[in-house]
Amino acid sequence: MSKNKDKFNKKVDPETEVQSEVDTEQENASQSEEQTQETPEKKEPLTPEEQIAELEQQVADLKNAMLYKVAEFENYRKRTIKEKADLILNGGKKVMEALLPVADDLERAEQNIEKANDVEALKEGLQLVFQKFTKTLEGLGLKKMDVVGEDFSTDFHEAVAFVPSADEQKGKVIDCVQNGYMLNEQVIRFAKVAVGQ
Repeated sequence: MSKNKDKFNKKVDPETEVQSEVDTEQENASQSEEQTQETPEKKEPLTPEEQIAELEQQVADLKNAMLYKVAEFENYRKRTIKEKADLILNGGKKVMEALLPVADDLERAEQNIEKANDVEALKEGLQLVFQKFTKTLEGLGLKKMDVVGEDFSTDFHEAVAFVPSADEQKGKVIDCVQNGYMLNEQVIRFAKVAVGQ
């Protein structure tokens, strides 16, 4: 009770009271401005006809966008099919261009084979053509596998025969019947081999 008496007996400073009223009014004004800004202006409701027209316009816009995307995809599909067909038709062009000089050398050798009296010269010419052919294939990424003495692996070898052998030769490639080749580190023909047993 004495606390309540103290509240009533306190002297109130008029300036403090006026200032607190002004602060309160400013706070109320700023809150009402915020509420006004947050509340959007109310539009008049659309009539059913206007709503239908607006929805029909949205449907038409979406339909046009969809048709555009479908046409764009169809063009992309046709273009990729054409590119793949061109790649298949012309994919060997690089290989053929690289092999033409070797074919020319073989043709010259064939023309001169009947005229040649020196077997050694013919043999040397054939070796040069073969070396050129091998270098051309290597330039295109083809690599001959060296398999004799290697451990047998189904990833690179095809066993065509099993040969009785010493313990250290068991499971190893003893002989190569047909060479295997890799193109850019991918096996394109397995080496046909005889394996020690």
